[in-house]
Amino acid sequence: MAFASSFRRVLTGSSSSVSSVVQSQFSSIRFTSTLTTPKLFISGLSRLTTDEKLKEAFAPFGQLVESKVITDRVTGSSKGFGFVTYATVEEAERAKEGMNAKFLDGWVIFVDPAKPREPRPPPQPESQTFETGFRTNKTVGWSG
Repeated sequence: MAFASSFRRVLTGSSSSVSSVVQSQFSSIRFTSTLTTPKLFISGLSRLTTDEKLKEAFAPFGQLVESKVITDRVTGSSKGFGFVTYATVEEAERAKEGMNAKFLDGWVIFVDPAKPREPRPPPQPESQTFETGFRTNKTVGWSG
């Protein structure tokens, strides 16, 4: 019980100079911008979330350049994540603070800075033909 009350005093700032030091450290961490790009990665999206719903949810934080929900090629349903791009980094920072861990379409979403896309390795040749005329098929076995 004593721990909880002293912890509460530290958070509310009603304690000694120690709490003011802790608060100043937390506030400096809290207001430091970690974004270097105006593009945000949104995870935890509902399968029912569309590009328009994502745009409506993030529009109040600034001028949106693009909002895109990533969908499955076959089914067309959401894969559960998307991207939002703002005109400036400051608008993206406001959106990150305002929408992180909030509900959208009944699901809690998480907002993080988007990372640059990693280059894919070049495609491998499909099969090798040997001197005997046989090819290897990795999914089935030998075929001729």
